[in-house]
Amino acid sequence: MTITSFTKDINALVASFDEALEQLAFARRTVPLARNTEVLKAALRVMEVPEGLDALYARVPSMESKGVFTNGDWGQPAILRPAIAVRTLRQGAPDYTAIEALSELRLLAVAMGDYRHPGISAEQARNFLAQVTALNLDLLSGQMSEADRERPQGLGQIVNSLYQFLLSRLGYESILDSLVDEVRRLLAQRPIQTGSIKQMVSQIAKCLFDPKIETSGMDKAARLVSALFSPTKGCRDDPGFAVYSERLAAMDNSALSEEAEGFAKAMHETGMVSPYHPLLLRHLRGQRDDLIPLALGLSITGNDVLQCYRQIVLKLIDEVVHPETCQAVYGLAMFLERGGLFTPPVASGLWRQLELTLCPAVSDKLSAVFGDAHPPRVYLLAGVLSLLGQPLGVGQGNNPTCQSVIGLSMWAFNDADYLLQLVAWAARDDDVIMRFEGQQITSQHLEAGLAKEPPTDVDPVSLILVPHLDRVYCEMGRLCGVRDDDLHRWINPEMYGWWVGHGFLSVISQETGKIHDYQYFIRHFYACYHPYYNGNIPVIHPQPAGIAVTDSGGRLVGRHAITLIRVNLDRDGEIRIYFFNPNNDSGQDWGQGINCSTQSHGERYGEASLPFAEFASRLCVFHYDSREVGDISVVPETDVARAIELGRDSWAASYE
Repeated sequence: MTITSFTKDINALVASFDEALEQLAFARRTVPLARNTEVLKAALRVMEVPEGLDALYARVPSMESKGVFTNGDWGQPAILRPAIAVRTLRQGAPDYTAIEALSELRLLAVAMGDYRHPGISAEQARNFLAQVTALNLDLLSGQMSEADRERPQGLGQIVNSLYQFLLSRLGYESILDSLVDEVRRLLAQRPIQTGSIKQMVSQIAKCLFDPKIETSGMDKAARLVSALFSPTKGCRDDPGFAVYSERLAAMDNSALSEEAEGFAKAMHETGMVSPYHPLLLRHLRGQRDDLIPLALGLSITGNDVLQCYRQIVLKLIDEVVHPETCQAVYGLAMFLERGGLFTPPVASGLWRQLELTLCPAVSDKLSAVFGDAHPPRVYLLAGVLSLLGQPLGVGQGNNPTCQSVIGLSMWAFNDADYLLQLVAWAARDDDVIMRFEGQQITSQHLEAGLAKEPPTDVDPVSLILVPHLDRVYCEMGRLCGVRDDDLHRWINPEMYGWWVGHGFLSVISQETGKIHDYQYFIRHFYACYHPYYNGNIPVIHPQPAGIAVTDSGGRLVGRHAITLIRVNLDRDGEIRIYFFNPNNDSGQDWGQGINCSTQSHGERYGEASLPFAEFASRLCVFHYDSREVGDISVVPETDVARAIELGRDSWAASYE
């Protein structure tokens, strides 16, 4: 194509786009909900040609004023979420890909100061785009995957061109900085599943070592990559397992001590375990067992547990610790730090787990998900250690099994020997036995619960145990029949344990399905859990509760099970509720300025927190000890009014 013909071509396409814009603006005068379909079709045609994105970028003000983004989430750019934007662009239908691409061009104009939008600041726009681009680092080189190439109407190439366009203006440094911050934010929650996080670190590493990409001054990114691939002198050049094993064999005692200390430091700083770490531990076994506490980074407490239960700890290292199960090293270290083996039944349960023969169905399931580099029992043992060491690191993936997952967390936190019993039943017998009001429930032959398909994007313990728990929970609901209150009132104490409070309140009436006596509900919660009004009684055991999750626009997403962990003053002198949210990422924006904190207000690993009133505004149901309720009348009216106002202006509006 000659320059002249190309100019004519793009001019014609842009003119067609401008005409579609005018037609939309005209239609909206009489039909406010008129569709923008023709504009989006015309936009895709413009995006297909060189300089088409430049032409659309120049028309951002016109697109905004003529209503391209109204009548949908794109009309409120501040509520858009990067992860959803990525799926829309790379997996959505043509119209959705087009509107998302135009929205990102608009945000780029805002970020660059070329357009001012009343609904989002330049800084917010830049952060959004940096996160979106960071989640697509595979496109930074300009290469497309087979899935991208196969998308209809050239959508894969359009998206690839869009990211190159964004990248040329934003710069690599801001993108990598954003991704590093995101990785650190996720790692600060200490999840059990780190596969996707390690993939992001791998993407960062590719960028750092790509000569085409300018990455000078990226010290934070380099430290993150080093923690995973080269945390010690012996593996500083990421030499591969065979070479590193040879180096270990040649090291003297001083060098081995230095290696042990380096691995432990990187592991505890990040929560990630380098796949080289197990090679050191296996090398130390039988030769320098005295260096194992140093390699695990144990405190006096953890070392005391190891020395008291030396035989089982060394056996676990022999059986479980491999490069493919390297995260179990952190689980083992944290389990020892928690003093878990000082409860005698836990040690006995772990000995049984070490010798357990898995049933064929469970073996097949574990092998299908985790591979066959090691026997299935090894992956399950690794998962058990991770869960026992990180009770607040377990997550439910994309499955509706929050009730089951908070059970795993509570038992690992509070009743580890019972958890080991459940794992043994599920792994050996493909069955779980529980009781509900005197009736025995066996899970094996029950119909599927809320999760109609078994979860596969979860840790090994969840993989084999959650389907059973899910079925049991639903069966308990069936056995309840018709009752005069929320069924969780009866199910939760039977399902989770004696420590669940038998007092129970739901703000939603079982009879009408509407909000019922909201003020009493909030006051009662304060009197049960707020230390200023409950006689300063702490939360003794984790308590299940139900919340209404909202999106960043304050709109109801759905009801969700969490556990209340503790209530404390933060460093600013504010009473906060610290809770466990089993959704793999607790740092959520619930709208109305309510942002769940995970690392800046005294949270322990795996906890989320909110100021008391903000949390109360999303609460639906809670358990309590009816003998430990404070004086409801002294709860300040201002606190109650604030919680109610936040609730009624968000999720509760649909229940009024």
